[in-house]
Amino acid sequence: MREELLFFDLKRPPFAKDFALSETWIEPSRENAVSLLVRAVEARQHALVTGEPGVGKTVVVRAMAERLPATHHRVTYVWNVAVGRRDFYRNLSVALGFEPRGTAAAVFDGVQRELRAGWAEHRLHPVLIIDEAHVLPDATLQHLHILANFDRDANPLLSLVLVGLPELRDRLKLGVHRSLLTRIGTHVDIGRTTPDDTAAYVRNRLEYAGSRSEIFGLDAITTVHEMTAGVPRVVATLADMALRVAADRKEKHIGRAIIREAWKILPHH
Repeated sequence: MREELLFFDLKRPPFAKDFALSETWIEPSRENAVSLLVRAVEARQHALVTGEPGVGKTVVVRAMAERLPATHHRVTYVWNVAVGRRDFYRNLSVALGFEPRGTAAAVFDGVQRELRAGWAEHRLHPVLIIDEAHVLPDATLQHLHILANFDRDANPLLSLVLVGLPELRDRLKLGVHRSLLTRIGTHVDIGRTTPDDTAAYVRNRLEYAGSRSEIFGLDAITTVHEMTAGVPRVVATLADMALRVAADRKEKHIGRAIIREAWKILPHH
């Protein structure tokens, strides 16, 4: 067990990424984004989620997936998308749970059959979440409008949720991709968190880890927010390093000075 966990009497690392979906905590300013995505998918629409690195796009999408009733939705994630069209559909086939075979057209046909079967047999609405979609090759991105148009616009059998950096929306505005953009009904842009969000996030993660005291002082949390500009991923990294610095110095209370010392150790400044 890490020294800082023993020093602060914590049961688990508070800022680790490997927490269960049921333990996902959403900042109040993100709740509206989650609700918009849930409503879009339940209406069988397609959605676009954009934001700078580290602002919490994946957390918002995970929260959306957690809130979709499993009895009505089949959520599939595709992560490795920086590949050609054939390999993209091969990866999608594997994610859907069947072995891809044959040409690119044959693999695509297999994906269509699998999605149709899930709806016909179990009435499960397929939800395809494509993370890091901004790195999709143009040929693959251009082909997604066929999936978006799956079973006619009037009765879409699939909901696409494209997740990526802000430049993804700029790419979709280009003429070659506008056919896909016009089929997207909801766009959620994830910004940086507020000071209150940062404070609530740090306290929530410490409570999750078993903390029974206020480890971070108000001045410390204010400094964390100022230095990280409210980017949750950097907030977690800095707060985690501050715990290590405080444990090394045998200080049970973290103030502004420890935050500044921890910041100097990180590569972000």
